Amino acid sequence: MLALRFLLIAAGVLLIAAAFAITLFDLWRDLEYRRKLSAVAEGIPAPEEPQPVRWRAGVGMVLVACLPLILAQGIVVIPAGMGGVRVSQIRGTLPGTLYPGTHLIVPLVESVQVFDLRDRLFTTGMAQGVQTNARQPLDVQSQEGLNIGLAITVRYRLDPRRLDYIQSHLPQPVDSGIVSAVVASAWRELTPNYTVREIFSSKRQEVRDQAAANITKTLGGDGILVEEVMLRNIQLPPEYAAGLQDLLLKEQQDDQLTVQTDMQRKQVEIAELQAEADARQKVKEAQGSAEARVVEAKGESDAMQYTLPLKEKEIEQAKLEAEAQKEATIENAEAAAQAKVIDSKAELQRRELLAQAEANRIRVTSAANEQEMAAEGKLLNQSPLLINQIIAQRLSDKIQLVMVPSDGKYFFANDLFRGLGGGLGGTPQNGSPANGGDSPSR
Repeated sequence: MLALRFLLIAAGVLLIAAAFAITLFDLWRDLEYRRKLSAVAEGIPAPEEPQPVRWRAGVGMVLVACLPLILAQGIVVIPAGMGGVRVSQIRGTLPGTLYPGTHLIVPLVESVQVFDLRDRLFTTGMAQGVQTNARQPLDVQSQEGLNIGLAITVRYRLDPRRLDYIQSHLPQPVDSGIVSAVVASAWRELTPNYTVREIFSSKRQEVRDQAAANITKTLGGDGILVEEVMLRNIQLPPEYAAGLQDLLLKEQQDDQLTVQTDMQRKQVEIAELQAEADARQKVKEAQGSAEARVVEAKGESDAMQYTLPLKEKEIEQAKLEAEAQKEATIENAEAAAQAKVIDSKAELQRRELLAQAEANRIRVTSAANEQEMAAEGKLLNQSPLLINQIIAQRLSDKIQLVMVPSDGKYFFANDLFRGLGGGLGGTPQNGSPANGGDSPSR
């Protein structure tokens, strides 16, 4: 709808511009024709007569352009946070509220008056961050007749359902027309019922609540919704403020003394209660100790009845244990003697076995030595030269022996050893003819 409204306005403006352009063009062409006619006497041929000015076409286009413009006036757009009321030239203010959005009205007959539906503030006195025309505190009188300055802030908004009533019955603008008067009247009618001290301290909340109730009721009847009434500050007369300050200081000191007296009184009561509690506790402790002793004595008496039989049984048990221990000692001694006898017999048998084993070893060794000596004697009888070898080995381990064949066969160094042997005057060059075997050479 908004685009259609702009389109209609644009169409109307273009038609009007076209009508004026056509008319101006025809007028310019007529002026050119008249200028050329004035120059015919100088020998210039007469120009053609132009068409007459198209007045009717221009007027028709203007009339046609009025139609979209009139239709565009019938489309109204209400911004967000606003509300509108239709005002008819024939019937006056029409009932109903136009909420944010696009609406249709009767062109040239109805108009729309827009109201702000958001919260507003009415403030008296200096309010930080609030831009208002009312900067002075609201002057009221107390029950004593003293003038008091009140810093008040009222937060309100218009009832969207009663915008037709506000437009037709209330003075405009509403802030300065009715809100300020109602707020001032409510406070000035209320404060004479209270003293300065009550307004300032003891009944401050009560005064604010009553004033808020009166303002809300009065403005609510006129379609104005009050959200909150705030009493920010109270400006007292200088003389009364000084006296009230002294009085408050004295009352504060009196309250402090009263509190201290109550604390001391309570401390005395606490001490008395503590002493009484200690005495009762000591009596109870003594009673408990006596009862405990009586119970303990009874317990000991009862326990003795069971203790004597137990003691007798313990004595008998000790005697039995002593006899058993004595018998066990005797048995252990007999067992130890028998064990020693058995150990001595075992040691004797072991020694006899060792002696028999040693005798057997000696007999075996003697037989082996005898056999070895017989074999060595037989071998020496067969090869007497082995005696030299044995003696040489036993004399020193530095002597090296070489065994070579005595016949010289199959040995390349046999002649060399024979020469060495002859030069030394040692062993014969040839072996024993008995065995024809090998002989050692040094």
